[in-house]
Amino acid sequence: MNALFRFFATGPDVPALVGQARIDELYRRYRLRIMLAITLGYGFSYMCRLTLGMVKKPLIDAGVFSPAELGVIGSALFYTYALGKLTNGFLADHANMKRFLAAGLLLSALCNVAMGFSTTVFLATVFWGLNGWFQSFGAPAGVVAMTQWYSISERGRYYGIWSTAHSLGEGLTFIVVTALIAAFGWQYGYFGPALIGLAVAFTYWWLVEDRPQTLGLPAVADWRNDRWASEARPAAESVFRTQLSILKIPAIWVLSLASASIYVTRYAINSWGVLYLQEVRGYSLTAAGTILMLSTVAGIVGAVSYGFASDKLFNARRPPCNLLFAIIELIGLALIFYAPHSTPVLVLGMILFGIGMTGLVTSLGGLFATDICPKRVAGAAMGVIGVFSYIGAAIQEKISGRLIEDGITMVNGVRHYDFSAAIHFWIGASLVSLVFATSLWRTRLRD
Repeated sequence: MNALFRFFATGPDVPALVGQARIDELYRRYRLRIMLAITLGYGFSYMCRLTLGMVKKPLIDAGVFSPAELGVIGSALFYTYALGKLTNGFLADHANMKRFLAAGLLLSALCNVAMGFSTTVFLATVFWGLNGWFQSFGAPAGVVAMTQWYSISERGRYYGIWSTAHSLGEGLTFIVVTALIAAFGWQYGYFGPALIGLAVAFTYWWLVEDRPQTLGLPAVADWRNDRWASEARPAAESVFRTQLSILKIPAIWVLSLASASIYVTRYAINSWGVLYLQEVRGYSLTAAGTILMLSTVAGIVGAVSYGFASDKLFNARRPPCNLLFAIIELIGLALIFYAPHSTPVLVLGMILFGIGMTGLVTSLGGLFATDICPKRVAGAAMGVIGVFSYIGAAIQEKISGRLIEDGITMVNGVRHYDFSAAIHFWIGASLVSLVFATSLWRTRLRD
C-alpha cells in the first residue's frame, strides 16, 4: 500500500526556474496540453459511463433484464461513483494527476469489457459498480489540475470550457454507441467504449503534468499576479486540516443539495431518455440517440456561455447565472414533455434543456464549490459536492426504474409505457434545485 501511495503521490517542489521568458513559455505550453487532455479525455471517458442507458431497450426486449433490474444495476454505478468522488476528491489534492487520471480510465475500460459478458443481475451490478468507482477518478483530478494551472479570475471561463466535456461525452455516447448497438448488438455498446477508454488513458499519461511547483514553476496566481485571496495559502502539512474545514462552510451543504437535485434530472434524461423517445414518441434507437445528441451539442454552448457570462457579466458571481440557466432548463423540459408532440418542438426543447442543464452542472457540480473553498483543496470540495450529486443520481435511477415499470401495461402481448409519474419526479427535482441554488445569492468567493 505504501508503494501504491508513493506511485500516485504528487512530486516534491523543485528549485524555481530562472528566466521569466522560459517560465512563460512552459506555462503556456503545459496549460494548453493539460486543458486539451482533461477536456477531450474526460469527454471520451463518458462513453465508458453512459453505455447502460443505450442498451436498456435491447436488454429489456431480449428478456435479459427488466426496467427495475436495470434501475438496480444503474444505481450501483452512481452509489460507487458518489463514494469514490468523495474519497478520490480528497486523495486528488495529494496526487500526481498524470498517474491518477490514466489509472482510473484504464480500469474503467476493463470494467466495460466485463459488462459485455455479464447477463446476470449480480455480475452486472458488481462490474457496473466497480466502473463507477474507477470513473470517479476523473472529475476531481481534472478540477485539481485546472485549479493548479488556472487562477480564479480566469477559472470560470476555463471551467466552462472543461465542462463541455460533459456534453462531448454524452453526444459521442448517443451517436457512436447507439450506432454500434444497432449494427453489432448490445455487447458492442460496451466493447467500443472500452477500446476508446484505453486510448484516452494513454493520452492522459502523455499530456497531463503534475503541479507547476514540481516542474520548477511558480504557483499560477503568482505567475499571473492574480490575488483574490482573503487568506494565506495553506502549508503542505495543513492540507488535510484545510480539507476538513470546508465541512464548516454552510454554503457547501446547500450547494450539495442543489447539485444532488439537478443531477436527478440530468441523469434521468441520460439514462431513460432513449427509452422514452423510443417507446412514447416512436423514434428508432438511432433517431433517439441523434435527438438526445442535440441537447449535448447545445450543452457545449451552455457550458462555455455560462463560464464567460458569470466571469464577464457578473464579475465571477455564479448565483445570477444559476437562476438564468435554471429557467432555461425548465422551459426546455416543459417543451419536451408537455408541448405538442412534433419533432421541431422536441428539438427546440432539447436545445434549451441542453444549454440550461450543462450551465447548471458547470456551476453546481463543481465551479461554485471551487469558488467558495480554498483552492488547495479543490479536490475535496469536488468530492463533497460529488457524493451528494451522485447519490441523487443513484436514487433517481432506482425510483425512475420502479416508476417506469409500474407504468407498463401489456395489451395483446405488446408492452405500453406511461412515463407520467417519472416525468413529474424529474421536473420536481429541477424546481427543488432552483430553490436551493437561489438561496446562495450572497455567498462569498475565496481563493
